[in-house]
Amino acid sequence: MSKNNKKQVIWDGNVRDAALTILLTVDKSQAYSNLLLHQTIEKYKIEAKDRGLLTELTYGTLQYKLTLDYYLEPFIHGKVDIWVRWLLRMSLYQMHYLTRIPAHAAVNEAVEIAKRRGHKGIASMVNGILRSILREGVRSTDLIKDANERLAVETSHPQWLVNRWVESYGYEQTREMLLENNIAPLQTVRVNTTKATVEQVLTTLEREGVKARRSEFMTECIHLESGQAARTGAFRNGLITIQDESSMLPAKVLNPQPGMKVLDMCAAPGGKTTHLAEVMKNEGSILATDLHVKKLDLIDENVARLGLNIIETAPLDGRKAASFLTKESYDAILVDAPCSGLGVMRRKPDIKYTKREEDLESLQTIQLAILNNAVQLLKQNGRLVYSTCTVDRRENEGTVQAFLNEHPEMNLEPIENLPEQLKAKQQNGMLQVFPQDIGSDGFFVAAFVKKGASN
Repeated sequence: MSKNNKKQVIWDGNVRDAALTILLTVDKSQAYSNLLLHQTIEKYKIEAKDRGLLTELTYGTLQYKLTLDYYLEPFIHGKVDIWVRWLLRMSLYQMHYLTRIPAHAAVNEAVEIAKRRGHKGIASMVNGILRSILREGVRSTDLIKDANERLAVETSHPQWLVNRWVESYGYEQTREMLLENNIAPLQTVRVNTTKATVEQVLTTLEREGVKARRSEFMTECIHLESGQAARTGAFRNGLITIQDESSMLPAKVLNPQPGMKVLDMCAAPGGKTTHLAEVMKNEGSILATDLHVKKLDLIDENVARLGLNIIETAPLDGRKAASFLTKESYDAILVDAPCSGLGVMRRKPDIKYTKREEDLESLQTIQLAILNNAVQLLKQNGRLVYSTCTVDRRENEGTVQAFLNEHPEMNLEPIENLPEQLKAKQQNGMLQVFPQDIGSDGFFVAAFVKKGASN
């Protein structure tokens, strides 16, 4: 923050000032934008008419940060404070991407914020830069000759990531994914089938004034076209859980039957755990473990709200689970492993800029350690599902191959219970869902069955 900054306004009715503060906090503290946005809305009780713009400015500016920098570069001469750069990015985002906001209004608001946070000199500079852009327009990305670099700038993704994905999936598949990453995600919920049917929930939501429709893909999924799921009676009464559609796949693929003994090894905050219980018709037992003790409270809260009684929680590091739990005692195990999260960029655009290539390599060690423990805890002929919310081939298929090399007793099995639209994408017991496939998060699932003698 600039030493000239007089004060930092969080919320005084000025949406742009609030968005700027969130952006600065994300930059400075590596905080998650989605959490900061939610906290700001709740703490200051920001009304619905302002929530939409606040969300748009925050996510949009983050989504297109690298593109905005490319556009701004010819107009910025010399060093500017970080808060000024974010103000310029946010203002240019409005001018370039938001047709409903007059460009001159965005410029005027930026100048006023610059006056409040800095001084007249900074305000004059901001005014000059933005008005120059209004006159001259932004430069074309066609000036960038290298195709991968141009794609990285156009879609605002780091070039190392674009290079990595083009190598794995080809240029067109990567381009589709990067474009989809910049589209706001649908709000999706999972129906608690132990309490209500999809039709009953749709009727309940309609009575509450929420526009919703049944998903074309997952049978228990509903898409919300208006309203906030967490503010509905359906949510409070445990009829629905807020969950992305693709993250409903692991429970469907594991497909535990009523009466089974199930282990969820990386369970918090409990979305997949509670889905498992619903698939099991709330009959049997589920042990939900997680390394972070405080996060177990989130599982307990979800379990209580949904009225499920077969889930027990325990603090446990999945890399050491076999030392504390009974060997070969679980019928089915879910390992929704810690991962890079590269499949959820639509919801957490800041991930694009905080992840490093070396981060991805170190994660496989953790993933394999958890899987190695899972094998020891799984019964003969038991089913194990490994899933991640990433789209990185080496992190997903690479981990599966390394796991199979260590455990010849584990066999990849064909994945059943898939939506029609995804069946053809399954390859040898592995499924990679891209954001563009069903308009959901990027997700990976692999299914194994334990055969023969264990190591």
